[in-house]
Amino acid sequence: MVLAALAGGVLAGCGAPAKDSAATEATAVSRTGTAASGPPSPRISATGPAAVSPHRTARPPAVTRAEIVTEYGHAVPRTWGFDAPGVVHRLPAGHRGIALTFDACGGRGGSGYDRDLIDFLRKREVPATLFLNSRWIDANPALFRNLAAEPLFEIGNHGTRHLPLSVTGRSAYGIPGTRSAAEVYDEVAGNREKLTRLLGEPPRFFRSGTAYCDDVAARIVSALGERFAGFSVNGDAGATFTPEQVRTTVGSAPAGSVVICHMNHPEGGTAEGIAAAVPRLLDAGHTFVRLSDALH
Repeated sequence: MVLAALAGGVLAGCGAPAKDSAATEATAVSRTGTAASGPPSPRISATGPAAVSPHRTARPPAVTRAEIVTEYGHAVPRTWGFDAPGVVHRLPAGHRGIALTFDACGGRGGSGYDRDLIDFLRKREVPATLFLNSRWIDANPALFRNLAAEPLFEIGNHGTRHLPLSVTGRSAYGIPGTRSAAEVYDEVAGNREKLTRLLGEPPRFFRSGTAYCDDVAARIVSALGERFAGFSVNGDAGATFTPEQVRTTVGSAPAGSVVICHMNHPEGGTAEGIAAAVPRLLDAGHTFVRLSDALH
């Protein structure tokens, strides 16, 4: 696939963007996704979690680390990349909306906050799904509470340490991945527990650091009650694109796209590019949705 051949670092988003990046514009790649279940997550207040909606579909009891190791500890992966079975890359067939998703990777060089981007989305009332890493939440607790209380946004799980999700230690863009089923559990469940405590219920969607996974790891994500969210349009190449590249790439997204960008690099071109692309898409008749608005 085209996206797998992009220059190194274009989906990592946790280091400072290269000022002279030679990354070319990502091509929108269409894939068929499958629907997740349940209505959108409830909001939390600025001071604590809100009550869980009485209409929320009941979730099965959480599986334990030991159960995951027993079930998947000896499984041999067959795939590696963006296309593991069950990963959602697009909205359901015929959906006219576009899902904007923004990662916040956390860690050294990756815990910034693109206030201009978020202010623009609020001003234009554009909904989005925000994938937040545990390290970013720890570095920005007040911002997290503010974002989680915003009805336009839903919060997704972007992992505990921002690692590619592998059961064999495979790397992506120079970032070593998880090395076993147990480490996959830790990467997903660590931040899941944090978000559940802060939001009042578990997140519905997960995206790994770099968005890479193997098929065994993707099954573990499902076993933990979350849907692995991929993408069909690489909107800012790990926050390395110029504003014009973001405008061109995101502004050309077809209906049903899941767009990946970043909200942790205010020095990058994402905010300016999104601010130019959104009116273009609206003029073309598109609407914007959170993932849970389209994946019922």
